[in-house]
Amino acid sequence: MEGVDTRRRQLAWLNGLRAGLALMLALAAAWPWREPGLPAGVLAAVAGAALLLSLLWWVGRRLAARQPAVVGVMLAADAVLVAVLVAQTGGLHSEFSIVYVLPILAAGVLGGRHLGLLVGGLSAALLAGTVLLQYAGALTTGRGLIVMAVSGLPPATVAGANVALNALGFVSVGLLTGYLGDRVQRADEHLERASSQMADLRALSEHVIDSLTGGLATADLGGRVLTLNRAGERILALPAAYACGRAAREVLQLPAEHDITRATPRPAGGPQRVEFPFTRTDGSHVDLGLTVAPLVTAAGQSGWIFTFQDLTAAKQQEREAQRQRHLAAVGEMAAGIAHEIRNPLASMSGSIQILRQELKLDEEQAALMDIVLRESERLNASIRNFLAYARPARVVAVRFDLAQVLRDTAALLRNNAELRPAHELVVHPAEGAVWAEADEAQVRQVIWNLATNGIRAMPGGGRLRLAALEEPTATGRAVVIEVDDEGVGFPAEELDTVFQPFRSRFERGTGLGLAIVHRIATDHGGTVTVTARPQRGTRVRVVLPQAAAKHAASNARVA
Repeated sequence: MEGVDTRRRQLAWLNGLRAGLALMLALAAAWPWREPGLPAGVLAAVAGAALLLSLLWWVGRRLAARQPAVVGVMLAADAVLVAVLVAQTGGLHSEFSIVYVLPILAAGVLGGRHLGLLVGGLSAALLAGTVLLQYAGALTTGRGLIVMAVSGLPPATVAGANVALNALGFVSVGLLTGYLGDRVQRADEHLERASSQMADLRALSEHVIDSLTGGLATADLGGRVLTLNRAGERILALPAAYACGRAAREVLQLPAEHDITRATPRPAGGPQRVEFPFTRTDGSHVDLGLTVAPLVTAAGQSGWIFTFQDLTAAKQQEREAQRQRHLAAVGEMAAGIAHEIRNPLASMSGSIQILRQELKLDEEQAALMDIVLRESERLNASIRNFLAYARPARVVAVRFDLAQVLRDTAALLRNNAELRPAHELVVHPAEGAVWAEADEAQVRQVIWNLATNGIRAMPGGGRLRLAALEEPTATGRAVVIEVDDEGVGFPAEELDTVFQPFRSRFERGTGLGLAIVHRIATDHGGTVTVTARPQRGTRVRVVLPQAAAKHAASNARVA
């Protein structure tokens, strides 16, 4: 397609040149001080023929651009038109003989050596034929065709030498111009292929860069961003149009101590890796892992290249794995200790109960006995919760109404001593069913732990909402438990540690409630999400995929 466009432009230039020559001939015909050997009628007729030929070129320009044979025919017509002009203006002595060169040059440029040689040979033959007719007396003054009689011509040998030299010149010009035209055409073809390959390589590199899952940005030596790929736009939540032209330290929020583009002298060698928090324009935070390296070309360092990844999920998984390893080690050690404490504790509690019944105690002594029994029971409950966390029970999945479990929990809470008149308890749905497949006893424990935490988070009263709903997932559906309170909430820096054991924020808490919730949800293949703002309440969302619950139950039974 590019070759056709090039040919079309060349033909347009040739046609313009022809039209210009025709205009010059027309002006020469109308010029009152022209030489006597230049008849006005002949010049006007040739000019009109040239204009007509230009019009034909313009009409057939699309066909001529695609068919080399059409170009050859038109250039041959140009040569014939030049021969007529030469014959009508003096033949051997015509001042227009040089015009033969123009169609020969055009033929070499447009058609290469073959067409250049063809038009050059045709022009030589036309010139020789004109001279032969002139010497034969076929072109005489009496016919009004030429202005010089045979008697005024040079000797035939001189005319033959002149024609031979012109013919040699025509053929040489055709060959030379054709050779140059072929070279130019091959160069154009090579350039076109190279351009196409470069465009393909550029498109491929752009597709490769945009297909990277990690962010990639480049900057000049001054640290201004030049490019940013699609993954980088997604990670930073910034469009490339905004980032390009701005300082890399501003776009990437590089800490001052890690801004390699400002180092003096600038470090050489391998890349440097840094990890730091990044704040998006919407206020969300991500953990960014970034590598900075010099961008080196054949001319030396020409800029900087930044590769970066969103490490938020990886950091969360790492913290979760570390928490699990820590809990496994602590649980294994502490479970044995808990058993050792629980046995003598039971003996002590039983002994005190017997003594309280058999001894005659005054009021103060009885109160002290009650305190010991109550605290023994509280300690026993803490040990029981810890053992439930450290040695989780087997998951036995059954089908049950999750909404009814919420309503049962709400009924128990209304009879709980910690519930105050200022507390408002809302259950959704108040009627109807939400069917779930999970371990019902463990799910009841999850709801009870979250609900009691919500009540304790609102010592002055507030609204506690318990909700059960269904959500579609890629594998089917999931049931969701939501518990919202209007209590004290959590600071942002504590959200990553809320599921660690023994981190209670309440006076009478054991610090195991949320840890047990997290463990039960994990055993069911689910997730727990805590959304909290200080002094504005907390929302805990437990998602239990139903297919995952069945899978977890079968795994637990095999174990």
